[in-house]
Amino acid sequence: MTRPFVVHGARGTGSVAVEAALTLLELPYRLEEDPDGQASPLGQVPALIPPSGGLMTESAAILIWLAEEHPSRQLSPAVGDPARPVFLRWMTFVSAAIYSLYWIRDDPSRLADEAHEAVILERTAERITRCWTVMEDGLSPGPFLLGERLTVLDIYVAVVSRWQPRRKRFYEVAPGIGQAVRRVDADPRLAALWADRFPFEPGWEG
Repeated sequence: MTRPFVVHGARGTGSVAVEAALTLLELPYRLEEDPDGQASPLGQVPALIPPSGGLMTESAAILIWLAEEHPSRQLSPAVGDPARPVFLRWMTFVSAAIYSLYWIRDDPSRLADEAHEAVILERTAERITRCWTVMEDGLSPGPFLLGERLTVLDIYVAVVSRWQPRRKRFYEVAPGIGQAVRRVDADPRLAALWADRFPFEPGWEG
């Protein structure tokens, strides 16, 4: 019997994007609740242990690898596809320019004393908004961000855009991306996952 993937994660975190990709790929996995990121050298989630063993961290890398390992499911453009450079650009952009700011936002005291925490939260929110604007200007979404097919980029943005300052401002500055992300929210294959791991609670969109 094939061993399942093991996902170390927590509700409402980046691990949900990995869980969503595994769900769409119909790959068996076991979830280990790990809110303190004990499986990761940096104390962060997600962390993934493939059936073959070893450890993967970094959500964008995990998502790209999962898609590449299962090309028939078309969750990323193939090597040689004109959309491939666009895909890699924006996967890296979300990870480096947006996702990374949440290490600061989740606990501003990591970088500053209490007197400056409000300023840090305000300015990182502004930066996140600016980044979504740049992404909106750089893409011409179809039904999904890269066109007709859902990819792990759509999943990634669907999760990251749920974090503070939430979706209200995101929809204002990135309406095209917002329409694609709403389709991911509504995908029936992910309904049970969203309900359990990142529920649409009242006011969740901001």
